[in-house]
Amino acid sequence: MKEIRFLIFLFIIILPFQSLKSQIIILSVCDDKQDEFLKNEYILNLDELIMTRNYVYKEKTYQKYKLTDLSVKKSNSYVRNIYEENGKILTHKHGYPQFYTQILFEKGRQEIFIKTVLNDVEGISKISTCKKIEKFKKES
Repeated sequence: MKEIRFLIFLFIIILPFQSLKSQIIILSVCDDKQDEFLKNEYILNLDELIMTRNYVYKEKTYQKYKLTDLSVKKSNSYVRNIYEENGKILTHKHGYPQFYTQILFEKGRQEIFIKTVLNDVEGISKISTCKKIEKFKKES
């Protein structure tokens, strides 16, 4: 009987703290080195381990990409799976085993990086700087 009471007590104490781990980070007003956007934001849901990127091209950038790819949309959104490793947040690998890319975020930093790997040689480049970072605790 004592064990059951102890387990119930643990659940009552531990369950409220589980929801504190749920966190959403929104990086918005992000610039880009080669493209111009009306809207460019990244939403990192650390509870569900997904990244959502929402963006709207400026007219000049949209026309540039529309010339070579008719499927380009002026506004778009995409979702990628993410994971945490050594205090960094990475998207899952995109590409082949010999060559792949990942978007890399560091908690608390405004910069967004791209990690490229070619035959086990790694390179990291800054792709964007965000002017606004918001952190939310997800409530259940």
